[in-house]
Amino acid sequence: MRISVALAYYNGGKYIEKQVYSILGQLGDEDELIISIDDAADGSMELLERLADQDGKIRLLTGPGQGVVKNFEHAIAACRGDIIFLSDQDDIWKKNKVERVMKAFQENDVDVILHNAELMDGDEVIQCGATMFDYRGSRTGLFKNFVKNSYVGCCMAFRSRIRDVILPIPEEMYMHDYWIGTIGEKMGGCGLLKECLIQYRRHEDNVTELTHGSLSFMIHKRISILRCLRILNRRLKTAGYPASEA
Repeated sequence: MRISVALAYYNGGKYIEKQVYSILGQLGDEDELIISIDDAADGSMELLERLADQDGKIRLLTGPGQGVVKNFEHAIAACRGDIIFLSDQDDIWKKNKVERVMKAFQENDVDVILHNAELMDGDEVIQCGATMFDYRGSRTGLFKNFVKNSYVGCCMAFRSRIRDVILPIPEEMYMHDYWIGTIGEKMGGCGLLKECLIQYRRHEDNVTELTHGSLSFMIHKRISILRCLRILNRRLKTAGYPASEA
């Protein structure tokens, strides 16, 4: 199966080179790394172009400039692989990540795979103890993930056969990863790998948060999710899938 990696980029020159190399070392000749660039005002465009010149598997796209969700949507739409991995710009993939995730897809008829992650700081010091799964209490299940989301994009991959339901991501959806995980739950199912397959970098510029926001923010998010689930049910019905209630 052909692999695509969708990476949303925004002024990530500080860490992108190490991340790109950790990905490319696991891709075959027919695979691809799609980098959708919302902004490279940090002077990193030259670096990105050099990386793309060095390896033909990299495709650089001009992003829509409308935030992280739309940037990932743009990258996903350009992917041509059978399995689509999501990637942040500042983590590090472990050397067996692709192998382990692809094996999980081969052994399980699911549409989404979520794996665990080690946590490291900006200086790449591993924070011993809790993993991503520990912090989030990661499990499958629609109700569990409505209450507290387990789906973190940098730890996810999905089959391209669900992309037509994923795209476009509703304007009300606050993050792409919860949307994709929920679609996986409602369609072919989701699988969990407890193995840590990336080193997740925690620093001041992270989009993903490990803690809850304010109560008003959490209520607003849940209302937005319910609106999006109604949109999803309509899409599933159009696609011929049973539109079960969340």
